[in-house]
This record gives sequence, structure tokens and C-alpha cells, in this order.
Amino acid sequence: MSVIRTSLSLISFGFTIYQVFEKLREAGTIAHAAAPRNFGVALVLLGIAMLVTGIVYHVQFMVGLRQERKVMTEYGLIHGESHFPVSLTLITAIVLLIIGVAAVISMLFQVGPFG
Repeated sequence: MSVIRTSLSLISFGFTIYQVFEKLREAGTIAHAAAPRNFGVALVLLGIAMLVTGIVYHVQFMVGLRQERKVMTEYGLIHGESHFPVSLTLITAIVLLIIGVAAVISMLFQVGPFG
């Protein structure tokens, strides 16, 4: 969950920085400056990288728990078969990942609903 929170902060802050400076440039308040754009894109990419790392870690952890449960069942330490529920954390992370990728595409190519 902390990875999702931090990734969300990085993605939203990076996109906001990009949008603010893009609107200032369009209004003629500032000249075209690549540094704020690059910084915003870098923050969004960092958020996406953290999110991918968190998703991989979460999936590995869940696989490990399932294997441990299987071993415990074989030794008779637990009874009955109950399946792990769908991970809402994983679903949330994947949705945020899709939004982050859409934001980066919008920022880099100035297409889509954010461009």
C-alpha cells in the first residue's frame, strides 16, 4: 500500500508540474523551458517504475503465501481448502499503472485527453 501511495504522489505531482508550466507557456508568460517538462516526465516515470517494482514484489509475496499454505496443508497443520481472495491492492496498482502510462504518453506526445 505504501508503494501505491508514493507512486500516486509522484505521478500526480509530476503531471501537475508539467501541466502548470505548459499552461504558462501557452499563455505566453514564460518562454519554452524544457526543464519543467523533463522534471515532470521524470517524476511520472519514477512513479511508474516504483509501481512496477511494487507489483512484482506483491505477486511474488502472494505466490510465496500460496506455496506456504500448500505445504502447511500437506503436513496437516491447517484443514480445509480456502482460496486467497482477489487482491484489491493489486487491482488498484494495475489501474494506477495504466493511468500513469497514459499520462506519460500524453506528456511526451501531447495526445489524448491530457494533452
